[in-house]
Parts: sequence; structure tokens; C-alpha cells
Amino acid sequence: MSEDASEKDGRYSVRNKIFLRLSVFVLIVLLTAASCMFSYKYVMKNVIRNEQAAISILPEDEVHISIPRGSGTGHIADILKENKIISSTGMFKLISKINGFDGAYRSGEHIVSPKLGYVEIMAVLTGDPLPDPGMKVTIPEGYNYKQLVKLLSEKGLIDENEFARVVHSEELGFDFLKDIPKDREHRLEGYLFPETYEFEAKDGREKEIINKMLEQFGKVFTAKQRDRAKELGMSTDEIITLASIIEREARVSGERARISGVFYNRLKSKDKTLRRLQSCATIQYILYSQTGKIKDVILNEDTEIDSPYNTYIHEGLPPGPICSPGEESIMAALYPEDHSYMFFVAKEDGSGEHFFSKTYNEHLSAQAKAQRTLKSR
Repeated sequence: MSEDASEKDGRYSVRNKIFLRLSVFVLIVLLTAASCMFSYKYVMKNVIRNEQAAISILPEDEVHISIPRGSGTGHIADILKENKIISSTGMFKLISKINGFDGAYRSGEHIVSPKLGYVEIMAVLTGDPLPDPGMKVTIPEGYNYKQLVKLLSEKGLIDENEFARVVHSEELGFDFLKDIPKDREHRLEGYLFPETYEFEAKDGREKEIINKMLEQFGKVFTAKQRDRAKELGMSTDEIITLASIIEREARVSGERARISGVFYNRLKSKDKTLRRLQSCATIQYILYSQTGKIKDVILNEDTEIDSPYNTYIHEGLPPGPICSPGEESIMAALYPEDHSYMFFVAKEDGSGEHFFSKTYNEHLSAQAKAQRTLKSR
């Protein structure tokens, strides 16, 4: 081997030793950092527990704040600043990040005080929120699915996307749902029973809320009602669909069974024109689905909308319910009044009542009378 080659090998050997030592050093540093981080987090957890246990706030210093679900550190800092608990949102965010509180805050109501230090406030907000006394919510009879979801969302009870996911993807386990077509746009339309409920505020409650409303439906629509539907040659879904139309058409309780009788008479008619139910309520449902609003006056052009829910152009019942009917409307659908009426029109006198007619000519006269009353008001 030449002297030059020997010298070159020597240089490579030195470099390898340096690289090896450097690699060992870097590894030691990384392991030390990881160990420190683990120890830090372990210590911080115990510090937080101790902080939470040691924090005491005098009644006169208490400030109740509510942390919405999904709030990040920045949003929480803003809430604290607005309530004059902290003076600097930037400092709060920095201390939160340095001390590992980010992502650990709990939604719900907490008691804090401007006299607490930043870390103490963070310890409180990562602890359990105050017990929720529950929120009472009334779902009005006749609300459609979109209205119901909007109401629950505005009350802060649900996340709309998660609610929709549960409605369409979860197995809910109620027998009365098994015949609902899987391609229905709003699978539970008509089945989320309108009632006053008390819901607890907690994460993942969308399914709980849905189950509670479905359970209430099951209490109203019992085996006896299912047997009655069979006697009428109707499925559960058809009864609820008819009940939902009755719910939206009727304004006076005593007229529900009579309105139901009109629809049954038309459904059984040999005249295909009469088998088109021509319910304005179904047009309103279509329009609300498109615009998110209830239209005050239905125009002739509205009755020509191309939709399977348009009972002005399609015979029989629409493909599914148009709202959540109450118990009275469900019973009216199951026990229609026996009569020969084929038409009804609102009296337009402020009573909410209708004129009922057996023939088309009688119906035209009733419409004219209603229009005269409306113009004179």
C-alpha cells in the first residue's frame, strides 16, 4: 500500500469515529429530550390535579363561563377576555401551549375568577364542568326534519353534521323504521316525535336525542296502532305520511278526522283526478326543502313543480312524511271520519276552520265565499 493510500485510510477512520460519536451524542440528546418530555407531562398531570384540588374561589368572586363544544385555546382566551377574567389573550395562549394545556379543555360551564392565575384558570377549565341541569326543548307538532334540526342546533344541543350522520348511518334498532326506503332524503322525517324533552348537555348526545324522540314515537304508535293500520290496508309509513299531511292542513283539532276522511275518499276514488290529493301542505314542503322558508301564498306555478311530493301532479300519497305529526293527527289518520266529502278549503275568517264539499261545483262556491271573506277582512 502506498503512503498516500495509508494516509487516506487514516482520514476516513477519523471521520467515521467522529460520525459515530456525533450519532451517539444526537441519540443521547433525543432520548434525554423524550424522557424529559414524558417526565414533564407526568409531572404536569399531577400538578394539574393538585391545582384543581387546591383552587378555592370565594362566592363573591365567582364568574360562570360556558365553553362551547369544539372550542380551541384562542376561542377560550377570547371568552375569558370578554368576561374580564384575563387581561391578555396572547399570554394565555402562550402559557397554555408551553404548559401542554392545548387540546385538554373541557366544554361546558365552569366557575373561574379574575383573581386566579393563568395556570390555575387552565387547571379549572381542564377539569370536569359543572353538572348540567338539562335543557328543556319543545319540538312543535308539524315541524319538518330541517326545522327540527335547525331548532336543536340553535339551542346548542347538536352538531348538524353528526346528527345527519347518525340519522342516515347508525343502526337505530326500532321495528317501525325497517320499511323506510334507504334512499329517502331525510330518513327519519315524520318519526322524530314532537314533544317537550329534557336533554343533558354532553358530547355525543346526537344519538341519545334521536333515540329519545324515536322512543316517544314508539309509545304513541303502539302495536294496537300498527294492527289498525293493517286493517286499513296501510303500512306504518303510509299512515305517518297521511298523518303528516293532516297535521299541516288542519288548524282546528275537531277537523282532523274529517280532513282525514276527505283524503281517504280521494285515495279510494275511481277518478284519477280525485286521487291527486292536491294538498298545499305538500307544495309547502317542497318549497321549504328548496328555500328554507314557508311561503305565505301558494301560486299556480308552484303546483307545477316537478317533485314526487307534488300531490297536484302525482296520484296517491307522497313518497314519505312531510313533517312530524302529533298524536291527534296520527289518530285521525287511523280513524278517519266516515262521510262523502271530497274537497275542503279554508274559510279565511280567522277561525282556522274549513268548508267541506262533496262535489267540485260545491267546492268552487266554497272557494268564492272564502275569497269574499278574505277581501272583506
